[in-house]
Order: sequence, then C-alpha cells, then structure tokens
Amino acid sequence: MNTVDAKRVLETALICAQQPLTVRDMRVLFDDALGSDTLKSLLQDLQQEWTLHGVELVQVATGWRFQSRPEMRMYLDRLHPEKPPRYSRATLETLAIIAYRQPVTRGDIEDIRGVTVNSLIIKQLEDRGWIEVIGHRETVGRPALLATTRQFLDDLGLQSLDQLPVLEDPAVQDRLLQSLDMPVVDAAEQPDLPELDVTIASVQASMESGVDAPVDAATITPSLAGAENSILGTSS
Repeated sequence: MNTVDAKRVLETALICAQQPLTVRDMRVLFDDALGSDTLKSLLQDLQQEWTLHGVELVQVATGWRFQSRPEMRMYLDRLHPEKPPRYSRATLETLAIIAYRQPVTRGDIEDIRGVTVNSLIIKQLEDRGWIEVIGHRETVGRPALLATTRQFLDDLGLQSLDQLPVLEDPAVQDRLLQSLDMPVVDAAEQPDLPELDVTIASVQASMESGVDAPVDAATITPSLAGAENSILGTSS
C-alpha cells in the first residue's frame, strides 16, 4: 500500500472512531504491515495537511483523534446551544489539588484548602471520570489515594501530566485572572485561603471524538494562579 492510500485509511478510521485510537489500534488496520514509526510519520503528515481546516488531528493520553479547533466553538454552539455543566470553585480547587499533588487523600486536600471536603465533590469528579482511587495509604484508617484519570487528560487535550500549565510569571497570572469567566456557584462555601488562591479557568472546547460528533460538555483547563508553591510544597 502506498503512502497516499495509507493516509486515507488512517484518516477514515480516525474520523469514524468514537474514541481516540492508539498506534496499536492503527497497526491492526494494516494487519501489522506498517510499523509504529511509519504510522507516527503518517500521522504527522496528516496533522500538517489538516492545518487549515476547522478540525485538527491531536494526540491525547489515550491515543489520536480528530477534534474541532477552539476557534470553531462559537459556531458549533449555535447548533448545540445546551449550556455545559458549571463547577463550583470548591470543586475546581479540589480537582487542581488532585491534579498537581497526586496521589492525595481527602485529608491532604482538607489540609491544603483548610475546610472539610464535601463527599459530593469527590463523587462529582469520579462520576465525570476525572479522578479515581488508585490505592490506599498505609496509615491509620488506610485512606483512599486519589489521582486523575486518562479521561481527565483526554478532556484537557493533554498527553501527560507533565503538560499541565505552570504559571510562575506574575504578569501571566494577572492576564489569566483578567480573562477568567468562572462564576462561583456556591460562594457561601468558599473559605478564606491565605496560602492557597487557586483560580481555574473554565474554557469552552469541543470533546467530540470525530468531526461529525455532537459537541459535548466543556473541558476544564486547570491553571494555578499564585498557588503552585502552596500545593507542591505541602507535605503529604
């Protein structure tokens, strides 16, 4: 099979797939006649060919997928005007702590936030598929250790946790804070956090696994604003 035909097969499979495809999945398409290096080269070629299109080919934690570009969101929303779920500041703070400090227990989160963690927050994040229990700490009560999932990375469009944003420049933080649009759902629940001022931007992005898939709920991109040292420096 020549290169043009191989790219057509890959393109078709990726567009029609309901979930990201791994390189192993794509090797099955060619009955293992193409190696991993060859497939990755073809995928990079496809990325370039789709540069000027409204959708893009990206690699996320669980594989490769086509998705709409962020600038297309405003138009897609006109077809699917449903409002995405809004998350409270407490929920997003909890998610950010788990993402940057994992694995953590509920006790760790409570030490950082200074308030008791509502069980409904943990359940909400578990139901969303963003966090999971990966074990238990060998201490009194053997508390559950929480960590983010590969679904969490997929929804953020990331390949690994290393790609989580690190904001150390105060100027960058200021610009982020000015651009935020994250309504506080449960303002009465927000504690005074002198050592932890976690602000998370709720951004609109498509989560469809193919160009014809309907737009789903908004993804969440967690960004620490002036709180990275507090999170990373708190002892377990």
